[in-house]
Amino acid sequence: MSVNSLILRNLKKNIKNYYLYVFALAFSSALYFAFVTLQYDPSMDEVSGSVKGGAGIKAASVLLIAIVTVFLVYANNIFIKRRSKEIGLFQLIGMTKNKIFRILTAENFLLYFGSVTIGIFIGFATSKLILMILFKVTSVDDIAKLQFSIEALVQTIIVFAIIYLVIMLMNFIFIKKQSILSLFHVKSSAEGRVKRVSLWEIIIGILGITLIVTGYYVSSKLFSGDFVTMNSLAAAMIFILASVIIGTYLFYRGSVTFVSNLIRKSKGGYLNINEVLSLSSIMFRMKSNSLLLTVITTVSALAIGLLSLSYISYYSAEKSAHDSALTDYYFTNHEDAEVFKTALDDRSILYKEREIEVIQADFDMTDVVEVKTEDSNMTDTSSMVTPVISEQSIEGVNLKEDETLFSGYADIMDQFMSFKAGGDVTLKTKENDLALQFLGTNKESVVPFHFTAGGVPTAIVDDSVFQQLKENYDPEIQIDSMIYIGMDLEDDNDLEKAEELYSSFKFNHHNVSQLDMSKKYKLIYGLTMFIVGFLGLTFLITSGCILYFKQMDEGEEEKGNYTILRKLGFTQFDLLKGIQAKQLFNFGIPLVLGLFHSYFAVQSGWFLFGNELWTPMIMVMCVYTVLYSIFGILSVLYYKKVIKESL
Repeated sequence: MSVNSLILRNLKKNIKNYYLYVFALAFSSALYFAFVTLQYDPSMDEVSGSVKGGAGIKAASVLLIAIVTVFLVYANNIFIKRRSKEIGLFQLIGMTKNKIFRILTAENFLLYFGSVTIGIFIGFATSKLILMILFKVTSVDDIAKLQFSIEALVQTIIVFAIIYLVIMLMNFIFIKKQSILSLFHVKSSAEGRVKRVSLWEIIIGILGITLIVTGYYVSSKLFSGDFVTMNSLAAAMIFILASVIIGTYLFYRGSVTFVSNLIRKSKGGYLNINEVLSLSSIMFRMKSNSLLLTVITTVSALAIGLLSLSYISYYSAEKSAHDSALTDYYFTNHEDAEVFKTALDDRSILYKEREIEVIQADFDMTDVVEVKTEDSNMTDTSSMVTPVISEQSIEGVNLKEDETLFSGYADIMDQFMSFKAGGDVTLKTKENDLALQFLGTNKESVVPFHFTAGGVPTAIVDDSVFQQLKENYDPEIQIDSMIYIGMDLEDDNDLEKAEELYSSFKFNHHNVSQLDMSKKYKLIYGLTMFIVGFLGLTFLITSGCILYFKQMDEGEEEKGNYTILRKLGFTQFDLLKGIQAKQLFNFGIPLVLGLFHSYFAVQSGWFLFGNELWTPMIMVMCVYTVLYSIFGILSVLYYKKVIKESL
């Protein structure tokens, strides 16, 4: 038999074991090619034209290479060990190690670049769809076109050629290091087995669970006021990260075995066939896979957490734009406002106008504010600059001369300071100080963020008090404008025409279009969500494939056990129920732990990214769970085939 015939026969024989590897490789190359194609697409200028946008796409492409490289090297390592006996047989019949390496290199070349070619074709075919998705989430009004990029093709070929050389180097080192005898024992020694549960493993198990719970507890207290300095906050974050990661490793190293042993002891050692195939197998294999599962769990939590936070920002884009502007348009200068109003009147576009005078004033809030931080910018409550408006500017508000109400209190401010239910505040003017009774706060904004430094509440006072302040305000603490002129269109159908008018003018002072601000938020948050989703999907596919490959390996190793059980009278259905429970553990434990990690990470600081937590986070977790579960189902189907062939 010629070497070429041997290569083709080996490739044909092993292709059934490589189909998911081929899929993952084709999928990875398709994603990378499509992603790189975006960088060279002329229509991407509007999306990635900014430094941050362009840098984000380039950084994501580098991370994508890292994820794919680690996956392919790991997958190749699994498959080369599965073929160790075959390599040993080649040496027994007289082949040199160099010749064996050349045969494997040729096989891998055909499989690898065949998959990459398929992936590039798929990436080209789907690049328009991906661009359409990006335009959709970023609200970019442009037409996505199917374009083939030579630059993207060359970059993809170079990247995957380098990865191929790395894989071949790993194969060369493996073949050179192994003796003929060791090649026949590589597969059997690849997985360590635990013969009994030791006291040390029990201690490790308890410690792992304790560290994870401790990390969760500190995470829940992160922004609750317990950590009042930047140093203590940074130290807490480092502790949470270390505690959860180390705890996760110890959890797989000992906790799973410890808990499983408790369940087994509670049954007095009498386990049915389902428990033998699931519980016992998990006990004896989690330890050897602990590092791999820790990495998968940690990165899964990172992917879910970043996806949740980016989706929270995107989901809150319109609400954030509304809170920033309050009206469809607002101006801080009468001249600019009159120009725009005249243009609206000329085109018969109806609108409602509100005008509010805003004065920055110095307040002594010592009696009503409780500071939760030691930041020097926030600890001096005896002198806090706050915007002030008259009660006549707000409908339904009627205050006495010695009363004040604070409005527009942002959630993020509550993490650093809180207002009491009542008390007294002092309004300072150039001539005298005015003592006012504090009536409380509410979250409804009454002036845009431009006047409130992005979250400081606005003081509403009696009109007579406001007039006194107007005559005696401190000019040194005023911002560039003291007037807010808001305009709301009466008919939303006129918004497109009004937006064209607004864009046609060049105003001299600060002004905002709520629609334009919403588009800018969606552009920024949408691009971030797209990049994070791209990387998250890649990791999901690669990590799912790695777990599936491990189950393939275990299935082949346990095939002899299934043969014995079938001969003892257990049916295929009996064994399959135990396998289903086993896969529920194998895929479910990393998934559930990753979901818990991401939940506690997100809930500790989600308010920094938007104003809605549950809907975005639950949607991300559900989609991730469904996609991740596909690999668990595939592994059950593979075991079904192994059990069927065992007898």
